[in-house]
Amino acid sequence: MSVPHYSLYINGEWVDTGENYEIRSPATEELVATVAKGGVAQVDQAVAAAKAAHEEGTWRRTPPAQRAALLNDVAGRLGGRIDELAALQTRENGATIRITGALHIGLSIAQMQYLADQAATYEFETAGPEIGPVPAEGLVRREPLGVVAAIVPWNIPLLVIVWKIAPALAAGNTVVLKPDEHAPLVALELAKEFEAAGLPPGVLNVVTGDGEPTGAHLSGHPDVRKVAFTGSTAVGKSILRQSADTVKRVTLELGGKGPNIILDSADLDTAIDGALFAALANNGQACEAGTRLLIPSSNRDEIISRLVERARTLKVGDPLDPATGVGPIISKVQHQRILDYFAIAETEGAKAVIGGGVPTGPGFDKGYWIEPTIFVGVTNDARIAREEVFGPVLVVLTYDSVDEAIKIANDTDYGLSAGVWGDEEQAIEIARELDAGMVWINDWHVIHPAYPFGGFKQSGLGREGGPHALDEYTEAKFISLNRSPGPEARAFAIVIDPA
Repeated sequence: MSVPHYSLYINGEWVDTGENYEIRSPATEELVATVAKGGVAQVDQAVAAAKAAHEEGTWRRTPPAQRAALLNDVAGRLGGRIDELAALQTRENGATIRITGALHIGLSIAQMQYLADQAATYEFETAGPEIGPVPAEGLVRREPLGVVAAIVPWNIPLLVIVWKIAPALAAGNTVVLKPDEHAPLVALELAKEFEAAGLPPGVLNVVTGDGEPTGAHLSGHPDVRKVAFTGSTAVGKSILRQSADTVKRVTLELGGKGPNIILDSADLDTAIDGALFAALANNGQACEAGTRLLIPSSNRDEIISRLVERARTLKVGDPLDPATGVGPIISKVQHQRILDYFAIAETEGAKAVIGGGVPTGPGFDKGYWIEPTIFVGVTNDARIAREEVFGPVLVVLTYDSVDEAIKIANDTDYGLSAGVWGDEEQAIEIARELDAGMVWINDWHVIHPAYPFGGFKQSGLGREGGPHALDEYTEAKFISLNRSPGPEARAFAIVIDPA
């Protein structure tokens, strides 16, 4: 069986660079595909193509209903390939087939359809009140920004891509997309569908390559008017600094260290499974994961015992097997990073009550595997409780009162996600006190196109999805119109004497 090769997509053409890199399965290390490696020159070409397409104006002048129809066309094309794309996503980044079909691909399609509907109904021009004392009328137009740079991670790539490029395109912008070098394949498949749907050349461009220099050059490019980035907080801060030179618009969705509070009133059967789901979905490689579990001291032993009991039932293995709940880590580098955190946790006095190492036996001789791990004996000042590990790791902290639980939950640099399990009325009151962009009550990972996704504090700037998604990709322009004849109906007399 031949190994597929993917080229860059620039100005409506598929471009090779003379240098390739390999995509290998995190589960088996088998070669999945080769990809052309882009760099600074290709970024410059892509941005130039996007800028020219914006200035030429075919796409931004296309009626919103037609832009919406094209997005819906692409969503339909993705829907016809959902099983194929889910398997490809699993092979390139190791997410289990259980989650790639439903979340990575399925929710991406729903999100694109939602944003297409927004494009069709969005008020790109609205009339305002009469302007006095002069008899003028006002219009407010929402106009596209220009060239948008979309820089996305490897963990849930298609959904994050759609969150960025669908509203950007719906608003009439042009886009240069830079997928993560570990997982670019589904992004390039998406470009094929936009090409097949008839998107004009230069409106969407895809440049693969390393974060440095490719992504860094794109985010700092002077002709880029907005950067939409999802990734680490450290890189997000760098992009924010770069954006100052040209006063770019920036949307940042960064790290998280989600607190997950189990109350005394919680149904433990649901809360225990929910805590594992919050921490371990997508192999624990999710920014909004519930990685800090806060439990009442009065029920500590029972909750920990039940967590371990349920965790022992998890199936770790081949991510293409529908029976698998937890798959591999994305790369050797990330694998070692997690093991380093395990060593740090031990020096801080934490104890792994399950996991804490690498699984052994058939199926684990190749690839990058980490046992689902639960640490107890953790305080909130420990590094493993404060820093984003990005793996199948849960730390358990205890509290003596609800006020203390809220204080611990908010004592973090992050503010992306949080959760509360227990009596609904009490949980809602607690949710109002939590510093998080998303709070789930008696559930976790509930993501819907109609609701915004994003965080407080160092978890980012702006929101993706939701009813105002296109606002992030448009500029407001005020147009004043005075239809009165002659100078007398204007304020000229403030400066100029009447004739």
